[in-house]
Amino acid sequence: MVKRLSWRTKIVAAFALCFGVMLVGGPIDAAQGKGFVSGELLVRQKAGASAASVRAALQAQGAGEIEEIPGIKVKRIRVPEHALEKVRTALARNPNFEFVEPNFIGQGTLVPNDTSYSSQWHLPRINAPNGWQLTTGSSDIPIAIVDSGVDPNHPDLGAKLLPGYNWLDFNTDTNDVQGHGTAVAGAAAAITNNSRGIAGVAWENTIMPLVVLNSSNSASYSNIASAIVYAVDRGVKVINVSIAGTSFSYTLQNAVDYAWNRGALVFCAAANNNTDDPFYPAALPNAIAVAATDQNDNKASYSNYGDWITIAAPGSSIYTTLRGGGYGARSGTSLASPIAAGLGALIWSLNPDLSHVEVLEILKAGADDLGAVGFDPMFGHGRINVLGSLSLAEKIVAETDVTPPVVALTSPADGSAVAGLVTLVAEVEDDQGVDRVEFFVNGNRLGQDTGTPYMFSWDADQVPAGWHRLNAQAVDTSGNVGVSQEIMVYVEQASDLVPPQVAISNPLPGAKLNKQEWVRAAASDNVGVVRMELYINGSLMTVNNSDTLAWRWMTHKERSSVFEVSVKAYDAAGNASEDTITVYK
Repeated sequence: MVKRLSWRTKIVAAFALCFGVMLVGGPIDAAQGKGFVSGELLVRQKAGASAASVRAALQAQGAGEIEEIPGIKVKRIRVPEHALEKVRTALARNPNFEFVEPNFIGQGTLVPNDTSYSSQWHLPRINAPNGWQLTTGSSDIPIAIVDSGVDPNHPDLGAKLLPGYNWLDFNTDTNDVQGHGTAVAGAAAAITNNSRGIAGVAWENTIMPLVVLNSSNSASYSNIASAIVYAVDRGVKVINVSIAGTSFSYTLQNAVDYAWNRGALVFCAAANNNTDDPFYPAALPNAIAVAATDQNDNKASYSNYGDWITIAAPGSSIYTTLRGGGYGARSGTSLASPIAAGLGALIWSLNPDLSHVEVLEILKAGADDLGAVGFDPMFGHGRINVLGSLSLAEKIVAETDVTPPVVALTSPADGSAVAGLVTLVAEVEDDQGVDRVEFFVNGNRLGQDTGTPYMFSWDADQVPAGWHRLNAQAVDTSGNVGVSQEIMVYVEQASDLVPPQVAISNPLPGAKLNKQEWVRAAASDNVGVVRMELYINGSLMTVNNSDTLAWRWMTHKERSSVFEVSVKAYDAAGNASEDTITVYK
């Protein structure tokens, strides 16, 4: 046995930020071509933000929480479809939120191929038969297939399936809804050496089917993220996502980081557009982006490429399992990704003490270098080689991680003056994964954040005016602790310059009024709403000294046919804002 390979991959667990809320995606109407779930947004509140403030901010926009993705604390919220862009912009201005983004949609990345092949050319090409002399896998290392489900009656798959979950129907029925997932699962881990059908890369490894891809071959980013977190929370280290979308997402980034920081690897199809444009989740930091090769070790004509590709694997005319019990040839990065994931499972089966960082480096170091020497945008670090990687895995002795994270408090600036709600931002580097970042003022713990970017919303009004010490502490997945240098900030007496946010929830803009109508509105503020006023065509109708307003409007008595309805909200400092709609009689 020899010492493990001499790499120390640094993981930067933070983003370059502006210090406001991150608004993802262009205007909503521009995003329509990319696809998103109508009437939904994904938001993540800042650590330290109060539940009451978040709830009030949502209510003020007529929004409500549908669910929270556990682990990464991303909320899926329902908003009025006609006001999606308006609500997104308003919440992005609210200091309680870390990011606001549409619930984008990804597509399955399988390309049907009518040409039938009687043999699986890709297995000898990746040196799988020789690699199987070292291991054929282990049922202790399952592979999660985040896809359309898996056919439970397929003779080469049924006996390997673990209980999973279906986010389309909110139940545990993981039967394949359209066939994509069955083909993906077979490429990774079909039952092998059973005198029938085909061979998978990972013979003995079990499969956890997680259903997010619908019969139209689409999956919401929120469901993909939920499935990744679900698998990690159940101890799965190898996760395959053969789904890709064109839009970056902090929700997906948080899910991939959640897996990485807990020692799991997420293998992702690079997609089939023959472009270097990034596709997600493959192009995210900490995801393994898998490009496809053909029978001649060329980049498959359809495969995406770019500096975001990690590795390559065969993806053209892959003979695999089909929904309904049969077999056939399919092409696409949807097949390349599970073939690479199968090798990841074999590596861990042979040497379960390896860290996720070591498994990834073994995948890359054992690959066959294709194209330009070294890393290149067509093949990444090369086309996978089962024997090459397993030979390395067999020789490596895993070491205990004793290196603490390196953490720096990057905002606010040392020596700066602050007041009111202050966003603390930390940047962390670690060679294995970050579990959490804790924030301190004057040595007293404020709270923690567990997802990138690491931020905390500190109410500086809770300490006296004057100089105060701030620092951050990062804890990695091995329990090592790194502490940042302290910075000093001067807390000023806060002056409230932030106006309330107000939204009319009824009637809707452009509505035709009934004989009588309730006008309803709600407002939120960083300090508190003290007064709301209702105007109709410029005339004051009612006043309420709270953050909600409800007034019965006897519209049948009105002579006009067009009405401008306005609600103004005020805070104690005199800041004001209003929402105005037009309705008709």
